Amino acid sequence: MGGYDKDYQVIVVGAGHAGCEAALASARMGCSTLLLTIGLDTVAQMSCNPSIGGLAKGHLVHEIDALGGEMGLNIDATGIQFRRLNTRKGPAVRAARAQADRMAYSARMKNVIEAEPLLDLKQGLVEELLVEKGRIVGVKIREGLAFYGKTVVLTTGTFMRGLIHVGLNHFAGGRAGEPSAEGISGSLSALGLRVGRLKTGTPARLSARSIDFSKLEKQPGDKLIKPFSFMTEKITRKQVDCYIAETNEMTHQIIRNNLNKSPLFAGVIEGIGPRYCPSIEDKVVRFPDKKSHQSFLEPEGIVGSEMYPSGLSTSLPPDVQLAYFRSMVGFERVEIMRPGYAIEYDFVEPLQLKATLETRVVAGLFHAGQINGTSGYEEAAGQGILAGINAARQCQDREPVIIGRDEGYLGVMVDDLITQPTTDPYRMFTSRSEYRLLLREDNADQRLTELGREVGLVSDVRWKMFQEKQEQVDAATQILKTKSVTSADRTAVNLLNLGELKSGLSLESLLRRPELSLKQLEDICPELGAFSPQALEQVEIAVKYEGYIKRQLEQVERYRLQEDINMPGDIDYDEIPSLSTEVREKLKKTLPISLGQAGRIQGVTPAAIAVIQIYLRKKHHV
Repeated sequence: MGGYDKDYQVIVVGAGHAGCEAALASARMGCSTLLLTIGLDTVAQMSCNPSIGGLAKGHLVHEIDALGGEMGLNIDATGIQFRRLNTRKGPAVRAARAQADRMAYSARMKNVIEAEPLLDLKQGLVEELLVEKGRIVGVKIREGLAFYGKTVVLTTGTFMRGLIHVGLNHFAGGRAGEPSAEGISGSLSALGLRVGRLKTGTPARLSARSIDFSKLEKQPGDKLIKPFSFMTEKITRKQVDCYIAETNEMTHQIIRNNLNKSPLFAGVIEGIGPRYCPSIEDKVVRFPDKKSHQSFLEPEGIVGSEMYPSGLSTSLPPDVQLAYFRSMVGFERVEIMRPGYAIEYDFVEPLQLKATLETRVVAGLFHAGQINGTSGYEEAAGQGILAGINAARQCQDREPVIIGRDEGYLGVMVDDLITQPTTDPYRMFTSRSEYRLLLREDNADQRLTELGREVGLVSDVRWKMFQEKQEQVDAATQILKTKSVTSADRTAVNLLNLGELKSGLSLESLLRRPELSLKQLEDICPELGAFSPQALEQVEIAVKYEGYIKRQLEQVERYRLQEDINMPGDIDYDEIPSLSTEVREKLKKTLPISLGQAGRIQGVTPAAIAVIQIYLRKKHHV
């Protein structure tokens, strides 16, 4: 076996959304990095929906950006429709979403990677992991060449023993038209890691010129666009419309008549699919009384005619797909450009990971993305940047970075993965966080940019912009506290419809009133107009939700009391009295690093936590 004549500090396997963030993070932190991909033309490929963000996923993108990652900048540069979701709801659940020009998104990310000085991008299908004395030392590709490195980050997506299903036909593939990676699963199993099987799917791609858009409801994007990245000042790219389509009773009947041709219902597919993104045939069966299912029809780019019908993923045969599409209004003459399909793939149970995303079994081996049982580009990218940071810091003999549940959705996601069993592909929701009001999109930079600066990912330019924003937040807050309105200020009283004032009120007190906004206060206090919309948004939320935020901060303090109680690495759970066999088994399997994390393991009761805490006090003086 020949070895490449250059050793690396970090080797990243897979150039999807996780791999790109991992490789960029380690290289930007000063580590020589190799990014290996099956195909150089599919870097940051959008295999399914050509969009970034959405509920909770948008939060992850903002956090990745705040740390110094690339996803937010990439979608800002290539987005063709931007929309803010839940704008009528509270700030905790407001989220950004954008349609991407799929080819442009991939091309720009590849250019960024190729321009990174310490990062080499190479094509190669990894077949074997090279391990010596319990530590990863490199990888071997199909062509027989070995690459050596101090750490390896696996971001294999759906490629590990990928099996594509179209009707009752199936064939090996990591994505349509690309080979699967057959060797890595065996390597992982041989090393003692537990490997499981999951499934996901994608809808057909439709020809835009064969669709009658006049029969569909137009869905335009926002006129006033708020970018994803804290670095982006303005979106300048041409924007497009999306459309809303619906299935009907005829569509559902066609699907019901052909369920015997679905591998999902014929028992051919073994992997568990995503609970929150079921196929159209699954929806028809599970919700028999529902007359229609909505689909957002989304363009895949400015150039080209492919359209993505969201919510209609399927594994039915192509002829059945064509028949049910043509039963829908506006699609009577539709042409399918690429059929939809389901794909089964291997993943590694993430309970075997440390909070750093390093495997417990093999030192220096990190996992990120769908290999950990997650779904979605944003979840993958979030894990990627964290794995890249920790792989680099291990090479630099520095302490790892662990983000807490109270610090970011990134922390919530990792903690969920390493403490909860994977029953289906993991997807981020705002409801997964106990501290939603603290973990908003708008304050992701306040929470994580200082950390990004510390690890070496936040540039001087980004740091300066962050500091300027913080100065504006402080200055605007001071104005609200010191400026007031009295009964003598008739213009202000009338403009704000205050009625009779018995005493003066500060602008901060006025802003707490639900009927008043900061924009209205600008009319009577022009000084506020000098600050950026981003700074004013944070100020307004801080004032209006002050009581709620204070209560959540108190919850965080109580949470940290148990998080600060560390679980010794050599703890013997068999020695602790009064624990059930089930609890002992779960603790041994997960190996929590803190008492708080132990309490989040499914099946570990509050009573068990109390027993463990008493044991730690007596035995370890914790």
